[in-house]
Amino acid sequence: MDAAAGAEAVAGRQPPSVLPAVVSGAPQAPTYPDLVRDLADRGLLTGRWREVFEAVPRSRFVPAEVWRQLPDRCESVVGVDAWLALVNSDEPVVTQLDDGAGGGPGVATSSNSMPSMVARMLGLLDVLDGQRVLEIGTGTGYVAALLCERLGDDLVHSVELDPVVARRAAEALARSGYRPHLRVGDGEQPWPGLGLVDRLIATCALRYVPYALLRQVRPGGVVVAPLAREFWSGALVQLHVQDDGTASGPFRGGATYMPMRGHRVPDLHDVHGKGRARAAGLDPAQVLDLGFALYAGARLPGVRLIHQNTDAGAQVWVTRENGSAATAATGEEVWQYGPGFLWEEIEQTWWEYETEGRPDADQFGLTVTDRGQHVWLRDPSEVIRPARVRLARPGVGRPGG
Repeated sequence: MDAAAGAEAVAGRQPPSVLPAVVSGAPQAPTYPDLVRDLADRGLLTGRWREVFEAVPRSRFVPAEVWRQLPDRCESVVGVDAWLALVNSDEPVVTQLDDGAGGGPGVATSSNSMPSMVARMLGLLDVLDGQRVLEIGTGTGYVAALLCERLGDDLVHSVELDPVVARRAAEALARSGYRPHLRVGDGEQPWPGLGLVDRLIATCALRYVPYALLRQVRPGGVVVAPLAREFWSGALVQLHVQDDGTASGPFRGGATYMPMRGHRVPDLHDVHGKGRARAAGLDPAQVLDLGFALYAGARLPGVRLIHQNTDAGAQVWVTRENGSAATAATGEEVWQYGPGFLWEEIEQTWWEYETEGRPDADQFGLTVTDRGQHVWLRDPSEVIRPARVRLARPGVGRPGG
């Protein structure tokens, strides 16, 4: 039994059934109390939330079969010590591959989120005693348990699309003595008969904030969600719902979550045309700055970007639906494809961003209405408008030629 499980037993809850006893004299695995102490020392847990985290060991909500997310794959975690080391660390724990289907490529599709990210999101939720909370994405049930410990079971509602994931979460919650309101269904759709809640938290990445979700939050309420748009891999947004049903608020740093299933998109568009080389220009590593990514994502809607780190810096690939594409690596030539000059558009957007003073990500925000959503800089009235698409020069870079 690990130290977290011991504390759980003292508190009157059952120890984790998935863990065999650790043989006396074996190397000590990291403990959950150590993890909570580290989060508190970093300023991520204060007051009541520290007590809540101490009372809800993460190990109760992590199954025996898990994987560690590596940059290029998911690696199976073998052995109790390795399991404990991962569960009691500030790392995400992958709990499902390929939506639970066997024989797939091994892509992570469900996880127990990084504890520091959970602490950040719950802090941003700014929940008060007596408030009702709706969670989109039950996952392992860990966040629902933390909310139950903070507010009481009857004030916590959580919805999960995957019935197998939902069943396992319900079982873990019941074993730990928590009984929030649970539902299997599409979290993007309103919860029938739920009424208005005070707080809404999404634990899966959204490409956009569905207006139907805002309709479930009372005026004055708070929505905390990770967004993942085409140009950037993820950022937290904290929205405040207004009397007119709209919502607006700032971005609160980066956040990489698995996308809601209905919000998944392919990494890149199809590429057309032969490649055209040109000299290196803007270092692609600069493109990955979250402040610039938020700005460029608003100026260049529909442009998708993926990247990988290299010894020299970074390599990025960008595409647009019309087949235009570019790839650039630190210190190397730029290659462009298809119609237009996509990398020049990105460089032009960078100079605009520099003119704005290279604003940090926390100077950007989002407004959501029944007509859509838009990113703004420094003030909700300063909406970042899309740039005009630069067309190809005659006879250059046309699809297939």
